[in-house]
Amino acid sequence: MPAFLSNAVLRPVYRTCRFALWGAAFGVTAGVHAQAAVVTSVRPLGFIAVAVADGVMPVEVVLPDGASPHDYALRPTDALRLKKADVLVWVGPELEAFLSRPASSLPANRRITLAGLPTVMPLLQKSSEELHKNHEHAADEGGEHGHYYGEFNMHLWLSPTIAERAAAAIHDRLVELIPEKKQLLDDNLRIFKGVLTKNDKNIATMLAPVRAKGYYVFHDAYGYFETYYGLTPSGYFAINPEIQPGAQALHKIRTQLVEQKATCIFAEPQFRPAVINAVARGTNVHIGTLDPLGIGIALDKESYARFLLQLSNQYVSCLEKNT
Repeated sequence: MPAFLSNAVLRPVYRTCRFALWGAAFGVTAGVHAQAAVVTSVRPLGFIAVAVADGVMPVEVVLPDGASPHDYALRPTDALRLKKADVLVWVGPELEAFLSRPASSLPANRRITLAGLPTVMPLLQKSSEELHKNHEHAADEGGEHGHYYGEFNMHLWLSPTIAERAAAAIHDRLVELIPEKKQLLDDNLRIFKGVLTKNDKNIATMLAPVRAKGYYVFHDAYGYFETYYGLTPSGYFAINPEIQPGAQALHKIRTQLVEQKATCIFAEPQFRPAVINAVARGTNVHIGTLDPLGIGIALDKESYARFLLQLSNQYVSCLEKNT
């Protein structure tokens, strides 16, 4: 590659090629058979969808394990899956930018944009104003990251309340599409709500001893879960996991760690930046891992409950070390 062709020059070319492949998948493979299904953008939305659609329709997930919705590039096979889907369930373009074009090409009755649901919009949690400003500054310097984040936290599946409303929206859409399955869909939604209530009590008991413990997470993803269960985060390394925090932010975090105002720092399976180890070095802080996407959890009627329990155990396993 000639030295004068920078990433900034090549990035639009790569993006054009990606859209060309995506368009080819919709055209050339239109005659290829694929079973219709509920297709979700990320795995936790699949957990919710499969609880509702169990026995009615299969559920598929676009984002593979280990990938991040913040920088995923849609493959031609993904495009075919989306074309054949009866319903696409996603958060919205603020989070899954890679789905913006295919989602807009689907009829309105074949997509559910969770962030735009009237039942969900009042529950949207605003991002930290300071973090949002820092992100915008970093985005100005870094280029294409700017479109990933708006003023709201888009990790909606980490709210049990929003999860219940998402399940209701999926239920209603499937009843419209397959009215003869209404009784089964009604039963599935009722069971999901019951499991959610029971799970909620167990998690509240688990987290009670560590609610006052301070900690840092790698990026601003967990606000819904933390608010719902009364946890007390000290802050975040970054609002966008693709942009490393600046020196001033790292100094502030390091100072709090030295003063023992935080017990843990949490990385993620998708993001294990060396900066976490560097900031924690020489302190008594523990390093844990939080998985906001439920890697490896099988899709079944109780997978969303298991996902929240797993996340809770990940919090507790690190925070309880200094209890």
